[in-house]
Amino acid sequence: MRRSLALVAVAVTAMVALAFLIPLAVGVMEIAESRALADAERQAATIVPALVLTDDVAALERALATTPAGVSRLAVHLSGGRTVGRSRVGPADVANAAERARTVPVANGYVLLRPVALGGGRSAVIEAYAPEADAKKGVSTSWAVLTGVAVTLVVGSVVVADRLGARVVRAARRLGQAAAALGAGDLSVRIIPDGPPELVAAGRAFNAMADQVAVLLAAERELAADLSHRLRTPLTALRLNLGGSGPEAEQQRRLAIDRLEHAVDEIIEASRRPARRAVPAGCDAALVLCERLAFWSALAEDQGRPWQLVGADETTPVPVAAADLGAVVDALLGNVFRHTPQGTAFRVTLHRGSGIVGVLVADAGPGIPDPEKALRRGNSGAGSTGLGLDIARRLAESTGGGVRVEHSALGGTGVNLWLRTDGRAAAPRRGLLRRARGGAATSPVR
Repeated sequence: MRRSLALVAVAVTAMVALAFLIPLAVGVMEIAESRALADAERQAATIVPALVLTDDVAALERALATTPAGVSRLAVHLSGGRTVGRSRVGPADVANAAERARTVPVANGYVLLRPVALGGGRSAVIEAYAPEADAKKGVSTSWAVLTGVAVTLVVGSVVVADRLGARVVRAARRLGQAAAALGAGDLSVRIIPDGPPELVAAGRAFNAMADQVAVLLAAERELAADLSHRLRTPLTALRLNLGGSGPEAEQQRRLAIDRLEHAVDEIIEASRRPARRAVPAGCDAALVLCERLAFWSALAEDQGRPWQLVGADETTPVPVAAADLGAVVDALLGNVFRHTPQGTAFRVTLHRGSGIVGVLVADAGPGIPDPEKALRRGNSGAGSTGLGLDIARRLAESTGGGVRVEHSALGGTGVNLWLRTDGRAAAPRRGLLRRARGGAATSPVR
């Protein structure tokens, strides 16, 4: 690119320079010739006073000798064919100049023939010689200066074009290197936009694209982890029902198997989608809680767990999908069954407020020593994946709400899931992009 720009600069500047320099060179030469002829005319004018006084050949020779040009450059053609001084033209040229002044080119110069009318009906033609050296005096110097100016313009344009090309090439090379690094899997690569406005815009678009790619990949990884976590709920129910017997235990196992099959179908369907799509959905939180408690109630009775469902006696719309809310409820109740001894009581409460709906899951187990740590994704002190509470937190934050873990009134753990229903926008999750980059700082390509 730099070579191409340099060649274009040479071609354009050379054409512009020639377009101006050729007329200037011709003009300089014409000016020099005009200057030489004007000097010859001034020399011819110096002999006019002598011609007015006399036409004596000897007197005119003495007058010519006293002029600055002398007899070598001046001559006088008198009537009768007499000539005083050295003549360089023929009689025909003199005759043609009797009416008006003429310039006749001769060997090594020009001759100016100027007619003069004298008193008494007399006339004469003054001949002034302008050497070619005088007609070209200063022309070579002027042409050399013009050539130097043209060369300077061409060299300067090449230098400027090369610097501009280097800037463009440098910015384009950095953009290409960053694109190659991103294609190789380095999600932290970013560039500092530089160069022409178009490449600056391309650099900013690349950074935005890289951020979006990192977010999408992180979201896909979280989606895969979340959907996989849903398998734990029916697996937990199956594991807890393995020792049971009788029609109720068999029915519970069948329900758990159906639930497991449904979760696997969800994972397959999600993996086939090109991107995670936000599905505008809503559901009745009371209906979802009743359905999920009906599933867990049989297992709770087998394990001798007292349980309560409070506040689910009227319709409670929430702005989340029923499947997502059901998965969160299953995760919270699965934690109760997984991490508390058999016979431990639990209670699920549906709370309705102004612009907010709360789902409160409390148990009478040993509790969580560090509630803040439990909300961090992937952290678990009980041998689980540590994703259940994070799934609940992200569902709540998608509506502008949140999750709080505290000690419950039953003496164990209380998980408060708050869903906003007033349409308030969710706060952006800044940690998603940081996790997508592996926790590393952005590495701009310079």
